[in-house]
Amino acid sequence: MLYQRLLSGTNASNAKEEKPAQGTSEKGDSSEGRESGNERDQKSDAGKSVRGSPISWLSFLLLVVTGAGLVVYYDREKKRHIEEIRIASEAVKQGPSAGKAAIGGPFHLINHDGKYVTEKDFVGKWTLLYFGFTHCPDICPDELVKLAAAVDKIKAKAGIEIVPVFISVDPERDTVEQVREYVKEFHPSLIGLTGTPEEIKSVARAYRVYYMKTAEEDSDYLVDHSIVMYLMGPNMEFVKFFGKNNDVDSLTDGIIKEIKQYKK
Repeated sequence: MLYQRLLSGTNASNAKEEKPAQGTSEKGDSSEGRESGNERDQKSDAGKSVRGSPISWLSFLLLVVTGAGLVVYYDREKKRHIEEIRIASEAVKQGPSAGKAAIGGPFHLINHDGKYVTEKDFVGKWTLLYFGFTHCPDICPDELVKLAAAVDKIKAKAGIEIVPVFISVDPERDTVEQVREYVKEFHPSLIGLTGTPEEIKSVARAYRVYYMKTAEEDSDYLVDHSIVMYLMGPNMEFVKFFGKNNDVDSLTDGIIKEIKQYKK
């Protein structure tokens, strides 16, 4: 009996000594579980930063590159058209042997009174053409004010009648009524012309005029276009172009000079 009690006490003591080891193991497992959970959260967060941030930056970079590419393309197209005009103008000044200028040609448009006209309606007159659009915020009004002032100064200075003509490159919005209201703000002799998109495209191509709709938002948009005035002779042949860099006086003197040389 005594032996059994001693044996039983030894077993109980061993059992007590083993319990803390089991508790330590459970705590260790729990700690390892928490550590594994933290590692998974960290990996998940890292994954989010990898999947989220770089893509948004990549999209932004792509947007910037695309926008810059469009700006470069528009600028290059405008410069190309201006260069074509310059070359053609120099060819005219070199004389008949240089051939006919590749600027101008037949057109079929409607004037601000609602009547269809062609280039033949301007034969026998000196004509100054400008391409623009009535919703233009600043450049077109400035150029038309300059054109109108030059026409009056040419008449006063040299007694030469010049027919000023405005041709719209925004046929979607520039109706006959819209053009009529617009041109009367600048000069009583200013003739406004518009037409269908196909007719405008045809006359712009003939005169090497660049134009493109930009910054569209619903019905509100701008039209990027060449800023050039074309002096056309009595037979509606191209004589010379004048750019935005000409002020009223240089435009006036330049036109008078070209007309005098033409008459010799």
